Amino acid sequence: MKKMNSLTPFFIAALFFHSSILHSLSKSSLSIATVDTIATNAGVQAFRDGGNAFDAAVAAGLVLGVVNGYNSGIGGGCFIVGRDSKNKEFTINGRETAPAKAHKNLFVINGKAQSQLSKEGALAIAVPGALLAYSELSKKYGRLPFKTHLINAAKIAKNGFQISESYAERIKANETLLRKHKSSARIFLDQKGHALKAGTPLRQEDLSETYLQIAKNGTDWFYKGAFAEKTHEWMADNGGILTKEDLNNYHTTNPDPIVTQFKDFTLIGMPPPSSGGIHVAQILNILENFNLQKIKPQSPEYYHIISEAMKLAFADRAHWLGDPAFTNVPKGLISKEYAKFLAKKIDLSKTIKVKSHSTPPGADKDFFNKHTTHFSCSDGNGNWVSITSTINTSFGSKVIIPGTGVLMNNEMDDFSIQPGTPNAFGLIGNESNKIEGGKRPLSSMSPTIVLKNNTPVLATGAAGGPTIISQTVLTILNTLVYGMPISEAIAKPRFHHQWKPNVLRIEKNAGPKILSFLREKGHDLRIYKNFGSTQSISNIRGQADAAHDKRTGGESVVLP
Repeated sequence: MKKMNSLTPFFIAALFFHSSILHSLSKSSLSIATVDTIATNAGVQAFRDGGNAFDAAVAAGLVLGVVNGYNSGIGGGCFIVGRDSKNKEFTINGRETAPAKAHKNLFVINGKAQSQLSKEGALAIAVPGALLAYSELSKKYGRLPFKTHLINAAKIAKNGFQISESYAERIKANETLLRKHKSSARIFLDQKGHALKAGTPLRQEDLSETYLQIAKNGTDWFYKGAFAEKTHEWMADNGGILTKEDLNNYHTTNPDPIVTQFKDFTLIGMPPPSSGGIHVAQILNILENFNLQKIKPQSPEYYHIISEAMKLAFADRAHWLGDPAFTNVPKGLISKEYAKFLAKKIDLSKTIKVKSHSTPPGADKDFFNKHTTHFSCSDGNGNWVSITSTINTSFGSKVIIPGTGVLMNNEMDDFSIQPGTPNAFGLIGNESNKIEGGKRPLSSMSPTIVLKNNTPVLATGAAGGPTIISQTVLTILNTLVYGMPISEAIAKPRFHHQWKPNVLRIEKNAGPKILSFLREKGHDLRIYKNFGSTQSISNIRGQADAAHDKRTGGESVVLP
């Protein structure tokens, strides 16, 4: 976390503002954490210019699409969970939708799933929703014009920035697929067709112009104007099914948030098609049946019990979860009674075999209404927002629509392309998440806000495919149960179980004692140096705090 007095002279100069604005904000403050310094600084700048936490978040989100574009951008989607200064909780569902012509067997040829088609190229692309979601957040809850954020992000895209080591590694890892698409190769590869190296300036003039056109003409330019036309033409020429009508018909939704209790805290989460709100709550509900206070954090028992709870929740995810506009998602998944039933399945002496999902109460009648980046932001007036944004895997579909600079998602891979066929993250899906035109694919994104005594104390979420859910659970446990400062909570070793494949992913720094104990319990381990990325802000002890994940870098700032 960076305090204001530790900012560089250059950054302070960049944030210089008129004394009248200073006076108007003297009773406010800002906490923000993102995965990139430039994006965090953009959020701070928006706040300094008279905006609130929602303005800072929108500014950061649009800039992340420039400087962290392999993870998110206006060619993708997002989930937004917010709470305003009047204690109103809200969600904005900017999840992508399947093109109208999509169907259950879109990626099935001669009875066999062709998984590469859902991961790269024209058919992998769903209708993007992030731009409309950011616009809605700005217009409904912000203070500054949406076009202001677009213009500022456009300047960064045009002027460029130096590619970081991690960015260069991502380009290198995807070099072959990026080379297949001329518009993408022109941006990310050199004249010889090789990945750009760290330290190389990356300028995105087409993306800058796209942002400026949206600033001038509104989001209709993207969804009903020139961008829609260019996308339609490219799709027709490249075997795609996404049309300008699909873009014309796109809309966000505002479902009621998932509201659950964990001990003395209230959790505000995202409902389906996010699986995050449900399964973060479900895992915590299961764990409430154990005396966590007597289990030392990061002890062997801690790892075992939590991983078993994750396994049970992910088995339910595979069967029950999907877009509630198309499938029935039982509310009983988050009931305390059901969690107690699942908790009884856990054996403290050994790992359990979970053959299939369980059935929650009301499964036949009580339903919810029909690679990625996370950032969190709050201000001193009580505005809090937690946003997870994505284009799915690194560089999404690997497609940039020519002349626009917009890198398109590959969210069609988040559907179950055929029951039992794993997606890019190894997740298994069922009929609930089958491909249908206009449907939103299931997601693990878990933007979460936590309240105590009706006051926000934590906003968190993560990036990293299905590990988003486990990262969010671990952050909540480490802060709320074990009292860790947010930076310490994020830094602790991570582990993740998603039912299938039946393996426990765990970071190496858990230590040999823990790893040996888990093997003795029957866990099949997959050991990683690190995984995931969490950004959080908190006010648990009455003092604002913010932390970014040191595994992936970024910037967290608290302004008094």
